[in-house]
Amino acid sequence: MPIQVGDRVPNVTLHVMGEGGPQPVTTDELLSGKRVVLFALPGAFTPTCSASHLPGFVVHADAIRNQQVDHIICLSVNDAFVMDAWGKTQNVDEKILMVADGNADFSEAIGLAEDRHERGMGIRSQRYSMIIEDGIVRTLNIEEPGKFEVSSAEEILKQL
Repeated sequence: MPIQVGDRVPNVTLHVMGEGGPQPVTTDELLSGKRVVLFALPGAFTPTCSASHLPGFVVHADAIRNQQVDHIICLSVNDAFVMDAWGKTQNVDEKILMVADGNADFSEAIGLAEDRHERGMGIRSQRYSMIIEDGIVRTLNIEEPGKFEVSSAEEILKQL
């Protein structure tokens, strides 16, 4: 069963690109004492993720942050090198923290991993967005497989 509104986000180690390469960061470090918008998607450089999902958050980053949001996090089951390169091609700059869930540890811990072996993609994250306050899920928008309707930046703005 996937994580639910009101649940505490489990403490899992993820990775971000630092000056010297990939750096570990825990979800507790990212979320404790903060209001965070986290959105996840199946993969960097994939069609819907690159054409719509991430770009929407780039466009609306300032409006989201103006709603007392400390961080906007983009999470995918890719490595930190891929997330960093994708962020650069999408002009993310400092607007969005590109977070790698390379082993799908976080996606599996919250029950939102999906098996895409048949498509040659291994284990990936489902597409979703959430608002998290001090590590507690306050809003959760999980997409139906193959859809992009409820996890957009525009929907998050309505919920903030």
